[in-house]
Amino acid sequence: MDGERQIGSVSALARSLLDLCRMRKFTLATAESCTGGLVAGALTDVPGSSDVVDRGFVTYSNDAKRTMLGVSTTTLATFGAVSKETATQMAIGALERAGVDLAVSITGIAGPGGATPGKPVGLVHFAAAARDGRIIHREQRFGAIGRSAVRERSVIEALRMLIELARGPQQIKPQREAATRLRHRVARSPRRHAVKRRRPPPRG
Repeated sequence: MDGERQIGSVSALARSLLDLCRMRKFTLATAESCTGGLVAGALTDVPGSSDVVDRGFVTYSNDAKRTMLGVSTTTLATFGAVSKETATQMAIGALERAGVDLAVSITGIAGPGGATPGKPVGLVHFAAAARDGRIIHREQRFGAIGRSAVRERSVIEALRMLIELARGPQQIKPQREAATRLRHRVARSPRRHAVKRRRPPPRG
């Protein structure tokens, strides 16, 4: 019964996120390690999601994180694959390489093995990044609840984080369009501006 509720929750969150992104004309990408593409799968299960979902990166190995997302070797060596620093670089890398408005990353230890001192089974780091510069990070310690349960809860957390960013004050596109229009107006009328600058000051 819990599994059915979880699936329903994932589907509802995915639809809410897609509707919100559609309304605000946002596109998104995912960067997943321990979930292996489940977030992208949940989103693309919804018909018509292609106008929001651009791509998903499944970067299971450290080498994939480096080559596909630009996570630095130093970050991986210093903090490890399951860390705030790696999750953040994964999200930023997905955002930049896909050229989207929003991106989310997940890296964790789903189990049953893989635990290390200070990093138990069920530890998952999430990061979400927006094109306006906002970045959020969350750490969850789900515990040894089973590999499938860790992955399912991670999908829910990632979708919630994307919804949080999508509701925020992102105004990058309108600002850029306004700036472009302003530059075009200035470029079309250089003589008029030059004449204005050459006018002598009024005599008192």
